[in-house]
Amino acid sequence: MKVAILQTDICWRVPADNYRKAERLMELHPEADLYVLPEMFSTGFCMQPSETAEEELGDTLLWMKSVATSRQCAIAGSVAVRENGCFYNRFYFVHPDGSFAKYDKRHLFTYGKEYESYTGGRRRVIVEFKGFRILLQVCYDLRFPVWSRCRGREYDVILYVASWPVSRREVWDVLLKARALENQCYVIGVNRTGDDPACKYNGGSVVVSPYGKVMVACEDGKECSGQAELVKAELEKFRSHFPALDDADEFFLVP
Repeated sequence: MKVAILQTDICWRVPADNYRKAERLMELHPEADLYVLPEMFSTGFCMQPSETAEEELGDTLLWMKSVATSRQCAIAGSVAVRENGCFYNRFYFVHPDGSFAKYDKRHLFTYGKEYESYTGGRRRVIVEFKGFRILLQVCYDLRFPVWSRCRGREYDVILYVASWPVSRREVWDVLLKARALENQCYVIGVNRTGDDPACKYNGGSVVVSPYGKVMVACEDGKECSGQAELVKAELEKFRSHFPALDDADEFFLVP
């Protein structure tokens, strides 16, 4: 599976401009099977969702469906969504046929008072694409290893989409590798760059191998992209040769 990571400098609350930015980066990777965008890629990480949130079938999801069907690819990224009187930081994974899976961010960023505006999700979501099982996660979820723990070899890849600021960048770099190593899986982390009214961002978007090695990385502080190829057979060979997951502690998650 060929994965393109799209590290964008998000225009604050101007979705049309952000769609165009993403499309320009996609053109650099015409053979990609999956394109991954940052957290709230169409608006920026906005804490006033009443002003920016879309309905379930809003413009951003419709744009993602259009891209997926026209390019015959998958596309992933999160969007602020309004549903039944609540707001969610919702991660969409759209398939080439326009169907989609959705994951609502579980861990809301208390330090930034995200919980005051958004409702947290209650379930993990794993999607299947191109022979890979992919766990969907959003930004602050990265700090919570129990929530992302690979139990019974249930997935092969973790996708993290984020608006992770410069001030905590080292944490992002370290934890992405840690999640890959402890779960013996590929990890894809896509962060934004540029500024918004609250923070500065400098990217750090990467694809990490199950060995904890960076396969491809975007340049810091720049809108850019990169592509890596994930090979399922190599992952299975590694897990079989070094079966650390078989020795993992058993536990149950409480919804």
